[in-house]
Amino acid sequence: MNWLDYVIILVYFAGFLGMGYFFKENKNSTDYFLGGKSLGWLPLSLSTMATQLSAISFVSAPAFVALKAGGGMKWLTFEFSVPLAMFFLMVVLVPPLFRSGVVSIYEFVERRFDASTRMILSVVFQISRALSTGVMVYTIAIILQAVLDIDFIYTIPLISIVTIIYSWQGGMKAVVWGDAIQMVILFGGLVIALVYGYFLMAEGGGSLSSVDPERLQVINNNFGFGDGEYGVWPMIIGGFFLYASYYGTDQTQAQRLLSAKDEKTIRQLLFANGVLRFPVVLIYCSLGLVLGGFIMVAPEFMDELAAVTQRYFPEEFASSGIKPDLMVPVFIVNYLPHGLIGILMVGILSAAMSSLSSTVNSLSAVTVEDFFNRGE
Repeated sequence: MNWLDYVIILVYFAGFLGMGYFFKENKNSTDYFLGGKSLGWLPLSLSTMATQLSAISFVSAPAFVALKAGGGMKWLTFEFSVPLAMFFLMVVLVPPLFRSGVVSIYEFVERRFDASTRMILSVVFQISRALSTGVMVYTIAIILQAVLDIDFIYTIPLISIVTIIYSWQGGMKAVVWGDAIQMVILFGGLVIALVYGYFLMAEGGGSLSSVDPERLQVINNNFGFGDGEYGVWPMIIGGFFLYASYYGTDQTQAQRLLSAKDEKTIRQLLFANGVLRFPVVLIYCSLGLVLGGFIMVAPEFMDELAAVTQRYFPEEFASSGIKPDLMVPVFIVNYLPHGLIGILMVGILSAAMSSLSSTVNSLSAVTVEDFFNRGE
């Protein structure tokens, strides 16, 4: 990276701090945690996708397709269950939840069961979400350290402090609009990496036909027994329950549904997620195929991956020779021109910050509503 890339990253951080200040006027908890129930379907749908598609997906999904044992395009099978889950939420779960007028979904649970159930679920959510998001931020910081040679003790505070400031200042409006912007940056970064990687692969005389045919297989028509680890039926059935529970009963996502103007807006954003998630994940996976094909004609790329792995992850180097999750960041830093490197680094930061901002906002919402505003 050079000065141009660092300027792009600094402008990105400054812009988000300014956005938090722009949305700082919030009158009450509903305004702060639910955006005054004034948000439209487009920013909410982009925010929902950005929150679910984390930075780990940005680097791990292409690595799974290209390099990991047993990997390939079968990652896409999970996405077939998304429209089913969205339809279920539209019909069954969202209408009574939205009409209840709650801020914390665990208040809705209390109305259906009792206060102890609410408190238990709220505490479990806060602990599990805080730990999982912490692992995500730490993982991305470690990967950035490996490719940028910036110690994670600096990258973790940089990502966290900027995100906490704009989330704290602007509340749900800043989080949702920030996520929407980050989703656009993330998608644009994926397209840039995909196109650039394809041309580099073609210049080297490679093509997707050189990729292992097993990695091109999307559907494995079995029930997941024996060698069918990624069978289509268990992935669709399991994916349905996974996405229905995540989008409908996890505060980080349900809070977006509760921030909508009306039920029509919720139906629109769920429909958009059911339709738009697939092409985004398809680009993730296609990037993995392209970089897998590029490795076939550029063995020096594999040598660079091995060198970075040996330096920062010696245990994995000793066992497997490379750390697959480094593939995308190493490709960005070593093969893209300056300026585009900055944009792609912003894409990775966007993926991390969108998940973190949602966690910060949802944790503060359930803490305030479940522990301090009870009975009001």
